[in-house]
Amino acid sequence: MANSSWLTEFPDMSRRELLSFRQTLDGAYRDFSREYGDTIESLFDPLLSFLIWFEDLLISTPWWIVLGAVLGLVYYASRSLKLSAGVLVSLLAIGYFGMWEDTMRTLSIITVCTLMSIAIGIPIGILMAQSDRARSIITPLLDIMQTMPAFVYLIPVVMLLGIGKIPGVIAVIIYAIPPVIRLTNLGIRLVDTETLEAATAYGATRSQRLFGVQLPLAMPTIMAGINQTIMMALAMVVVASMIGVKGLGQPVLKSITNQYFTLGLLNGLAIVALAIIFDRVSQTYAKRAQKHLEGSNHG
Repeated sequence: MANSSWLTEFPDMSRRELLSFRQTLDGAYRDFSREYGDTIESLFDPLLSFLIWFEDLLISTPWWIVLGAVLGLVYYASRSLKLSAGVLVSLLAIGYFGMWEDTMRTLSIITVCTLMSIAIGIPIGILMAQSDRARSIITPLLDIMQTMPAFVYLIPVVMLLGIGKIPGVIAVIIYAIPPVIRLTNLGIRLVDTETLEAATAYGATRSQRLFGVQLPLAMPTIMAGINQTIMMALAMVVVASMIGVKGLGQPVLKSITNQYFTLGLLNGLAIVALAIIFDRVSQTYAKRAQKHLEGSNHG
């Protein structure tokens, strides 16, 4: 009897302890955000200024200049007239259906998030490739980041920094950065040991081996990671619109709450068009870089 009463009391005890633990954690994080939130937010002021400047530049510049610049970049990266024509048709359709400004806002956010993810992710990937201990610590964190529902990232960021562009950018980066870290680590580890031994025999230092041999040979794999990061950042745009990130995500959110089927469909297709453009251009650039590298190696 005593045993059965213990079993019935145990869930109530565990619930009370869990509730107390959660309240303690919530209170501690709330106090931390009140104490240091403004200081942490001020650290991101330069990034916010750059983001606002870049967004205003894309929106205020005449559409035909932006279109020409995008087509120039696409052709430079891909050397494909067919792909450039596809990008031209997609962007003209986006402009025709009145989604140009929102597309430029989304483009600015994705560009900044991708550059930040590359700047943070590649060094972490290099660290993982050069240290098994670092890999054993970082890999579980990446697993958590990739399996955590996207909405969960918004909670601590909004509590700490409020609503706006910077919380959205941080949430997008956290969600999108794991692929570039993982594939940088993988690409460097896959470099042939004989090639590294040959470089060492020629007197190459550790940094010379990294920048002259490992990173160039790992570049196709790293580019695949960057490609996946861009795709995940675009997927996060709609979720980030819930905390005030303007762009193509907000009309999609509006269409869900007000049941505007056409508005949601058109803006969704615009996000798809951006995703396909980024995907094709980055993949084609990676293939060209690989061919160029193989050609120079054979030469």
